[in-house]
Amino acid sequence: MTLKQDRLERFARHIVLPEVGGAGQMALAEAHVVLVGCGGIGSPALQYLAAAGIGRLTLVDDDVVDVSNLQRQTIFTPSDIGKPKAEAAAEWVRRFDLGLEVRAIVQRVKIENVAQILAGASLVLDGCDNFATRLLVSDACVKLSLPLTSAAVGRFQGQVANFAGHLPDQPCYRCFVGDAFDAEDCDTCAADGVLGAMVGMVGTFAAMHAMRVLLAGRAALGEPQFGTLHLIDGLAPSMRQLRIAKDPGCKGCGFPA
Repeated sequence: MTLKQDRLERFARHIVLPEVGGAGQMALAEAHVVLVGCGGIGSPALQYLAAAGIGRLTLVDDDVVDVSNLQRQTIFTPSDIGKPKAEAAAEWVRRFDLGLEVRAIVQRVKIENVAQILAGASLVLDGCDNFATRLLVSDACVKLSLPLTSAAVGRFQGQVANFAGHLPDQPCYRCFVGDAFDAEDCDTCAADGVLGAMVGMVGTFAAMHAMRVLLAGRAALGEPQFGTLHLIDGLAPSMRQLRIAKDPGCKGCGFPA
């Protein structure tokens, strides 16, 4: 695969970076990212994944656009209200860059369909709003040997981490949160509130973190930082890192001794 002249011009500011270069831009063009959740985190993450030239995008969300989403979900407009988020997000991608392949899946991720949804991905970026789906996606990524970028936000706190639980020495998302969160109930933005710009900060950081993984071995953007949790405090503001230990008894990624 080679980049055509119009693509070289579009991504010239990437290609001139020694940390990305032509090889890195090619890696992005050949990548397939599955984005789970097209809401507060997924919206800004999608904008920068598409802007980076990720060649293939699969967008998964079973919700519809609501007027209250417009405060933070920046790809949607009032004309999108009532439309399925995945389809409206896919329309945004097509308007933004005809050179990208995009598919919308208007379904909730379930145990019956998760393997099919994630099939063929280079990386999964999970920005959904409930622990049950996050754990299901994490377990599937381990089984399918897929890297996972996980991003979450609550009020003024954000969390972003890359996971590679399919590797013997790396933790998965379940190692981080345990089994207690397999239930559907969790805190919501509707109940707790969320600052739109805070969600944007977390979503764009997640896109950057996903590109670390996609460029690993093809460019020098930095290590994938698997198993390092980045905690973002929007009020301070500050960021700190925690190393997540692999749980040998984890039912998602535990390996026999």
